Amino acid sequence: MNQRTIARNVELVGIGLHKGVPVKMILEPLPSDSGIVFYRSDKGISVPLCVENVIDTTMATVIGKDGVRISTIEHLLSSIYAYGIDNIRIILDNEEVPIMDGSSIGFCMLLEEAGIRELEKPKRAIEMTKSIVVEEDGKFVRLEPNECMIFDFTIRFSHQAISKQHYTFTFSTQRYKEEIARARTFGFLHEVNQLRAMGLGLGGSFDNCIILDTNRILNRDGLRYKEEFVRHKILDAMGDMCLLGMPFIGGYFSFAGSHRLNHLLTKKLLNSPSCYKIVEISKSMHKIPNYVRQTMPL
Repeated sequence: MNQRTIARNVELVGIGLHKGVPVKMILEPLPSDSGIVFYRSDKGISVPLCVENVIDTTMATVIGKDGVRISTIEHLLSSIYAYGIDNIRIILDNEEVPIMDGSSIGFCMLLEEAGIRELEKPKRAIEMTKSIVVEEDGKFVRLEPNECMIFDFTIRFSHQAISKQHYTFTFSTQRYKEEIARARTFGFLHEVNQLRAMGLGLGGSFDNCIILDTNRILNRDGLRYKEEFVRHKILDAMGDMCLLGMPFIGGYFSFAGSHRLNHLLTKKLLNSPSCYKIVEISKSMHKIPNYVRQTMPL
């Protein structure tokens, strides 16, 4: 039950969703207690993943340091979280993680190609002891004690193709691949011009996004899951929870949550030590937490 990294370097080249430019990404192993570290090779700047380095949550989770930005990190982080990886270096030669097909399944495949290596130091986790919530304009995100890792999410849109969707996901790596990883990001056609005026969404297409007009889904192949929209919100939430610096043992519940609310939640939790305790996951524990037991050993 020790910390994990990947077994070897892997790389790919893709397009950024918001800037629309090619980016090369390399994943490298790191030793115990290194955490998740992004490195902009074109700038020579490392940006550790932590709540203090979050600089924007408008359309994606963005971290930065010394004037250097790294954007759209949540899909990659979601897969890293699902595979129980504690330490990894992510090298980019531009400011955005590749969007792939708008989901995280491509990153899952990349991590399986890299393999998983167990390190020498024990894995740590945040075990929830009290509930903590962030609310804003009728929306909320909440963490509460639970022996399993659960993501329970509800969304409501006026669009008839979405309406109200709810999904509960009880974590395991295999279930993540089957139920969550293939859920794509989505957007509305009427927002495209507004986004592009802001310099965002320049790499978006039917190949990496579900596009909706005023009353229907425009993608020819339709949806991958009946509840693909809310499942993608769970995918995003898992990536945003990486900002805690270690996995949490508990339940995540949300109505209309967002990157902004997830960021506020992680900040609030880390500033509320009475709501959690940090535990070391060892083979001698009476009961191995569900998150560790259900994380795929590759």
